[in-house]
Amino acid sequence: MLADSIASFVCSTKFRDLTQDMVREAKRRIKDTVGVSFGALSAPPVRIARFYAEYTTSRYGASLLGRAGDVALEDAVFANGCAARYLDFNDTYLSKEAMHPSDNIPALIAVGEAEHASGADLLTAVAVSYEIACILADASSIRDRGWDHVTYIALSSAAGASKLMNLDEEKTVQAINLAAAPNVALRQTRSGELSMWKGCAAANAARNGVFAAVLAKHGMTGPSPIFEGEMGFFRQVSGEFGLRLEKAPGKLVETHIKRHPVEYHAMSAVDAALALRSELGDAPVRRVEIDTFTVAWKIIAKDQEKWDPKTKETADHSLPFLVDRALLDGFIWLDSYTEWKIRDPKVLELLKSTKVNITAYYDTLYPDAVPNRVTAFTDSGSYSKEVIYPVGHWKNPISDEELDRKYLKLGGPKDALLFFDGLERRSVRELTEVLRI
Repeated sequence: MLADSIASFVCSTKFRDLTQDMVREAKRRIKDTVGVSFGALSAPPVRIARFYAEYTTSRYGASLLGRAGDVALEDAVFANGCAARYLDFNDTYLSKEAMHPSDNIPALIAVGEAEHASGADLLTAVAVSYEIACILADASSIRDRGWDHVTYIALSSAAGASKLMNLDEEKTVQAINLAAAPNVALRQTRSGELSMWKGCAAANAARNGVFAAVLAKHGMTGPSPIFEGEMGFFRQVSGEFGLRLEKAPGKLVETHIKRHPVEYHAMSAVDAALALRSELGDAPVRRVEIDTFTVAWKIIAKDQEKWDPKTKETADHSLPFLVDRALLDGFIWLDSYTEWKIRDPKVLELLKSTKVNITAYYDTLYPDAVPNRVTAFTDSGSYSKEVIYPVGHWKNPISDEELDRKYLKLGGPKDALLFFDGLERRSVRELTEVLRI
């Protein structure tokens, strides 16, 4: 049974199985996730989640990011997960299903606190959760069936939490069963005009995955076989698939760190637009054409709302808005999504003169690459720029120096920067303490 195979992989993976590159990249993704989380602490849904969490205390709990004192474990997972995801600035994995595997990281830091785990334990659990999330994304796309990708995050966070809790194979199987059965999420979260929940859905899935692992730890059992059963995951959600679980995890190094706070399929388009802006100088742009691939068109261009965004959540998932805003300003940053930037008459006018084309050749490059071409038309002619692998793509990695600048610009505590490098020699509790502000 598939749940048994997942459990066997989770329980057999040890820190010594991780390559030096895996350990380095895991540290970079933890740093990146912490940085984007600090940048979102003032966002309305994050403040709501943190306010709710503060109602609770627990003997088996974890801290809210930047604060001392434990709240209930699942509440810490949700609040910290909302912070990590809300800006849409955490890392990405592209395959049959696109997702953000770092949605697991806040959950695993919280579980590591509760379990008094070591930094090496955390790094191992992060590698395990990334592996499960990514191979599920490789196995089946569920978005066209009406289900949201965070369904996979419930499973991967349950796997990572089980690792940190040192559950045996039988209890890990039950954690997977308990995470899968009640946590199939609707894709409506990412359809039409997007709400606050877009940035909270993965945090909810991770919370539920951790909850499943806690229940399994204390002996709760779940429906089985959860994948192959008559009313199981394969028949109801994903279609049948198999997973190729290697002896050691390796998918983490194939994930992409974001350079700009945009939906990842637009990353190369923004890079292209910014390169064009530097060439154009002050010349006004009269018309824009964007050549892209089918998946990008479906997710960030197809809906009418993407052409007239009214919320931050819709704007950062709008290919035409992101390109036009980058051409107008010469940057995309958090303040690109203020209400006046979204409803700026200049960008609304340029959107009317923007066209998105699907390019068959680009479809053949995806998901290995995320190709986009932006052509800007001015009074003096047209200017075009193509980007295949944006900065931050695993085949065009972001440098340590630029990653550190991103972390600090988002408000990550400077004193913690060196701590990440030696994380395997410290504890998770020490990590959360050094992140207090």
